[in-house]
Amino acid sequence: MSEVIVYGAGAWGTALAIHAARLGHGVTLWARDAARAEEMQRARVNARLLPGAGFPDALRVTHDLAPGAATLGILAVPMQPLRAVLSALPRGLPPLLLVCKGLESDTLRLPLEVLAEARPDLAGGILSGPNFAHEVAAGLPAASVVAARDGGLVSAAQALLSGQALRLYGSEDVLGVQLGGAAKNVLAIAAGISTGAGLGENARAALITRGLAELSRLVTGLGGRAETAAGLSGLGDLILTAMGASSRNASLGFALGRGMTLAQALAGRAGVTEGIATAPALLERAQAAGVELPICAAVVAMLEGRLDVRGALNALMARPLRGE
Repeated sequence: MSEVIVYGAGAWGTALAIHAARLGHGVTLWARDAARAEEMQRARVNARLLPGAGFPDALRVTHDLAPGAATLGILAVPMQPLRAVLSALPRGLPPLLLVCKGLESDTLRLPLEVLAEARPDLAGGILSGPNFAHEVAAGLPAASVVAARDGGLVSAAQALLSGQALRLYGSEDVLGVQLGGAAKNVLAIAAGISTGAGLGENARAALITRGLAELSRLVTGLGGRAETAAGLSGLGDLILTAMGASSRNASLGFALGRGMTLAQALAGRAGVTEGIATAPALLERAQAAGVELPICAAVVAMLEGRLDVRGALNALMARPLRGE
């Protein structure tokens, strides 16, 4: 039996911990809040974020940052606090799979770039794809991608975490996989805005399709592979996040499309809507590389209150005509 440490007891970290324990591994799930860790260990469920998804016997919850030796670590914290959490982790950890999606807002760094700066002593990879946490926790079938420059880490993660409910594919395109996970959240906000504003199915289909073109342009423009944009971490995750009823980013866009301000749309929401911080950082990094992202630019303008739905639509529809 292998040992797996999951740092971060949000919905996704909890779901991955449940999944790994079901595969027969010993799993330690770390929660930042000591009282919450104690409650989850006692109740055997993450009642706030994944009610009904009971913990297997092999899953233990702790607040101890260094709970013991493990074969693999999974770091499941949001993008913006990633650097701080990495800096707080103890020495001597196993390789880490990062599962956050986005860019660090002040540095424009992607997750593995933050890892390389904050913890050069740690080997790391990225796990990304079209996965809603509650479905993985329920054992419903899913697929995802593990990307790392170290092929041995990719193979080890695939072997440890693949099973009947989750199939993992390997990739060496760490840049493309990370960019897909970041861009799809921004594009999902655009799709949600379209739906909320009642612009119709034609408009949403066009936004998703042209959004994929932006994602592909971004991936290849920054040095990734075109096929990655068309894979699970690109197109697959975009479809899920733009159209899934459980998508935080699409639901935020829906609220904006209905006329709410960003503050009103965020009131009372649980969890982190990563696309909000990612949008301006992604746009800035793309512009620095000479990559044009008109849909993402429209989302940024709406989030910042510089455009309303009609203004954003006019800006996109009035762009110069061109070939597809």
